[in-house]
Amino acid sequence: MKHHFLLLATLALRLPVAAQTQPSTLADSGTFVLHKFEQPIGKETYRLTRTAQTLTYDVDFRFVDRDSPVPLQAKLVVTPTLEPVSLAIKGSTSRFSTINDTIRIQGQTVRIQVDEKVETRPLAPLSFPVAGYSPATVQMVLLRYWQQHGRPASLPILPAGTVRITHDGQDKLTFQNKPLVLERYVLKGLVWGNELLWTDQQGRLMCVITNDAEGDKLEMMWRPYESLLPTLIAKAATYGMRLFSAATEVSVTKVNPILAITGGTVVDVVQGRTISNAVVLVENGKIKQVGTVGTVKIPRKAEVIHADGQTILPGLWDMHAHFQQPEWGPAYLAAGVTTVRDCGNEFNYINAIQEAIDAGQGVGPHILKAGIIDGDGPGALGIVRANTPTEAAQVVQRYKASGFAQIKLYSSLKPEIVRAICTEAHRVGLSVTGHIPEGMTIFQGVQAGMDQVNHIQYVAMALKRNPDRSLNLQDTASARVFRFLKEHQTVIDPTVGVYEMFLRSTKDDIHVLEPAFAGLPQALQPLFLNMGMPPTDAEKARPFQKSLVALVKALHDNGIPFVAGTDMMFPGTSLARELELYVDAGLTPLQALQTATITPARVMKQDQRTGSIEAGKQADLLIVDGNPLQRIRDIRKVKLVVKGGRMYDPARMRQLADYQQ
Repeated sequence: MKHHFLLLATLALRLPVAAQTQPSTLADSGTFVLHKFEQPIGKETYRLTRTAQTLTYDVDFRFVDRDSPVPLQAKLVVTPTLEPVSLAIKGSTSRFSTINDTIRIQGQTVRIQVDEKVETRPLAPLSFPVAGYSPATVQMVLLRYWQQHGRPASLPILPAGTVRITHDGQDKLTFQNKPLVLERYVLKGLVWGNELLWTDQQGRLMCVITNDAEGDKLEMMWRPYESLLPTLIAKAATYGMRLFSAATEVSVTKVNPILAITGGTVVDVVQGRTISNAVVLVENGKIKQVGTVGTVKIPRKAEVIHADGQTILPGLWDMHAHFQQPEWGPAYLAAGVTTVRDCGNEFNYINAIQEAIDAGQGVGPHILKAGIIDGDGPGALGIVRANTPTEAAQVVQRYKASGFAQIKLYSSLKPEIVRAICTEAHRVGLSVTGHIPEGMTIFQGVQAGMDQVNHIQYVAMALKRNPDRSLNLQDTASARVFRFLKEHQTVIDPTVGVYEMFLRSTKDDIHVLEPAFAGLPQALQPLFLNMGMPPTDAEKARPFQKSLVALVKALHDNGIPFVAGTDMMFPGTSLARELELYVDAGLTPLQALQTATITPARVMKQDQRTGSIEAGKQADLLIVDGNPLQRIRDIRKVKLVVKGGRMYDPARMRQLADYQQ
């Protein structure tokens, strides 16, 4: 989700001498080292060509993410005073998405080409070309332009959107035993949420901490100062939490020690029944009583919420989340998600996010942390590695000591290390989920001690294929897989919505997957529009994609537990799409809802305190307008969310998450 930016305005404010930078000081070349989850994965190199009329930046941006090349080329042309002339950008923005944009400014007219779509329109004041996944070089030039033109607070960007930039202070560091003062900036509107950016006193860009086009954390560091990256990542977590808190200083929740929700229909996901004309009485964050109107005495001091004609559901669980930025918090709550399992994150970052939410300094769901571990290899992810049994035990113990609920295995682990991790995790009371590492089968992973498996593809890999590459779910070999998983009670989180997105035709109407697509943050929309396959490839993949959905029903029919998860697609609302796909597969709406309520609570051994609307449990619930038991899509019509007895307005949550409506 990488966008970058423009800036234009009249010279109105005098800058500190240290912050002023003339075009003549711009270096003719430079390199930024690219990191994901703190791991160096590639680089961005620029070369500057000067003429009397223009400065031309040719940018080569490329990294390798889990053994997949992600190359990008860009050319930015500006005048010697940094007035924008053109920007062309083409290549991959992630393992699954591409970009091909050209923006040319001629006088007061701008020509914009996004893939095959061409548009010419008048150039609005204070506009600057920014193609969806601009490299760090573009940020460097545009930040200087902004500094030279008075630091305007808000500017439109091309093809669409608005960017806001603020100078956020200084950081005094030590580099090579000498003091180093960096200027810190916050950029909002280039990606979804805030980017943090540092320059030195000469205006040279030193570091950008942001998210990439998959939503993963991405760090760009000026090569000579790469050793400072761990320090700046730690500071980014602190500053990100502060920005998170500042955004919620105005009360965004309503708290009343006693709350009564009356008149709605309660869905009992444990007994598989409904309670019409119900009352749910909440006191001090817990459900005190559930019954029908007239059988539950409502205290005089209670705040009464009338839910006539509406449905009251347990708070939803997303069992495959990656909480990469503060905005995910309100986005989840807006969709009725009150609990997430974070399936792999930067250690310090996810701890800071969880601590802020739990301390009331930020807004978001309950978080259960699954600590990621990988081994060395070309497809490795992150810097938390285990290549020996001793390292495996040490990493598991570190996660346990930091309050993690689970271990997540990644794809480059060796079989003997998988077993060592599972043994130590079980010894200290943690369960194990994750990918099936390369070279292993799902049989071997489960036999080594894995309790759960992320992504339905690992089940599919063990099944027979038909000539059209769809799955043969009736084959005797497939029956053996189902029998094995049932015997071991292996829990699957299918994430079928991810495969639907990756295998879709980019020409298909994306509103089928996300009805509220137009309301998504502007910076996210190009990412999803470009994610998928050419129509001919998508048509070939369709039988396989449909059989993945059918496999969900086969899991259910064979008694294999599974839980709903999204793996970072449409923020919050992708959980609704996941449940819709389960119903398409043949589950009843109630069965689908159970995969996002009581089943994950049981899987994570939390069902004695949450996961259903029952007396004595944590008051996590939502009110929806309609009846999801008749039409699962009604689950998108969230009217009120209660988490731990606190009420959250979905419209306000969307506003905090930078949604457009």
